[in-house]
This record gives sequence, C-alpha cells and structure tokens, in this order.
Amino acid sequence: MEAIALDALWVYLSGSPLVALSATLVCYLAASALFERSGRFALLNPVLVSVTLLVLLLRAAEIPYREYFDGAQFVHFLLGPATVALALPLYRELPVLRRHLMPIALSLLAGLVVTVASTLLIAQLAGLDEVVQRSIAAKSVTAPVAMGIAERIGGVPSLTAVFAILTGVFGAVVALPLLSLLKVRDDAAKGLAIGLVAHGIGTARALGISERAGAYSGLAMALSATLSAVALPFVVSAWLGPG
Repeated sequence: MEAIALDALWVYLSGSPLVALSATLVCYLAASALFERSGRFALLNPVLVSVTLLVLLLRAAEIPYREYFDGAQFVHFLLGPATVALALPLYRELPVLRRHLMPIALSLLAGLVVTVASTLLIAQLAGLDEVVQRSIAAKSVTAPVAMGIAERIGGVPSLTAVFAILTGVFGAVVALPLLSLLKVRDDAAKGLAIGLVAHGIGTARALGISERAGAYSGLAMALSATLSAVALPFVVSAWLGPG
C-alpha cells in the first residue's frame, strides 16, 4: 500500500508546474554555487551545468520535455523582461556609445560577416546536407530570432534553436579564456565580442564580468539579431540558392 501511495504521489508531483519550476531554480542555484566555489572555472559555466543537471533529472524521472516546459514556462516568460532590462546599463553607456559609434558598428559588421561566412564555409566543407547548412547559418543569433530566420531561408527552426543554444553555451564557456589569451582587457570590447557570437547566454556571462560588459554584450546581441534578420536571407540565397 505504501509503495502504491508513493507512486501516486510521484505521479501527482511530476505533473505539477511547481515541481518543474522548482527543479529549474534549484539546478541553476546549485550550478551557480559550484561555479563560484570553483573560482569561476570556465567549464563549470552555470548555464551548461544546470542544463546538464536538468537533462539528467528529466531522464531519470522519465518526465517528457513538454510536461517539464509546461511547468517551467514562467522562466521562459521572464526572458522578455530580462532582455528589456538590459536597456538600463546600455542607457548608462550612451555617452561612450556616441563617441565610439563608428568603431562599434564596424566591429559588429566585421564580426557578423566572419561568423556567417565561416559557418557556411565549414558546413560546406564538412559535406553537410543543404537543409542543415541553412539551419546552421543563423546559429550565432539569439534563438527566437534565429528560428524565424531559419524558416525564411529554408532551414529547420527546431534544429536552428539547438545550434543557437549550443553556440551560446560554448561561447559562454570559452569566450573569457580566449579573450584573456588574446590580452583583451577592456570590458566593452569583451562584451561586444561575447554578445556577437554567444547572444543571450553569453550576455548572462558578460554581466558576470561587469555591468559595462553586459551592456555592450546586450547591444551586440540586439544589433546582430537585427542585421541578421535583414541580411542573412539574401546572403544564404546568394551562397546556396533560393530556399
């Protein structure tokens, strides 16, 4: 009887929205604590660790992703307000932005061209299917925008979302060690580089560096998404043909 009662309790709890939300928060808090205790070791990035923990937890509990998302979608909803909140540190940097508008614009444009061109070239050299090439083309844009672009250029939006998330996690992990190796000291330069290639997840990491780095990362993320939404369909069409 006790086993049956426990099974019934677990079935009830696993379907409760509060369980999914609580699991998400607990995994992230645990990952953040581990990250701080490790001295901010890059491979223990909180997003990477918390996602890994959640995947293992869902697999062990045999909870379908759709059921999990139904409970944790409040966190997804907060992505919008969190993105808008990036405008505050950016507003504080307006005087500097006005003085360095041209270098910033040229840096973002150059970075975007290199990112897209290298992605398409590597995908072609690797012999990937054309649909996969179209799906991967927008990988360095924040996932919601990337999925919209993928639909327009003949890619698979869900596949693009996977590539975008993996790119963001990878960028958040390797960006700072790489920038340190290249002796990049300025927080604004770090933020621009991280936001351009690692979008939202990278911006969360940049905010851990400083408010200034987070502001410039948010700027790079927003502008690269805007430019990509306008230009990428034409670039991919010229490179691979109409979708």
